[in-house]
Amino acid sequence: MILELALLFVKKGEEKQFEKDFEIASQFISSIQGYCGHSLRKCIEQENKYILLVDWEKLEDHTIAFRQSEQYLEWKNLLHHYYDPFPIVEHFVTILENKK
Repeated sequence: MILELALLFVKKGEEKQFEKDFEIASQFISSIQGYCGHSLRKCIEQENKYILLVDWEKLEDHTIAFRQSEQYLEWKNLLHHYYDPFPIVEHFVTILENKK
């Protein structure tokens, strides 16, 4: 399992519309093979800052299957104009997990 973490800065004043469009865009990412789930979280201290967490079966499910798909073009058209600067995206593997 791979965790994609994207740090998103949305243009100030556009947060509410971004959240609505993100909900629509979720259908595109969730249709990709290897997608396991995602969550969008909003920063408490800085209202235009978000993190997107996406679980993928393997790295290529994100970097190839999603990024080279028609669904990604729809995702991009709905969301990319909100970002300033462009998101920082990194991928992580679990070393230790402890949940209650």
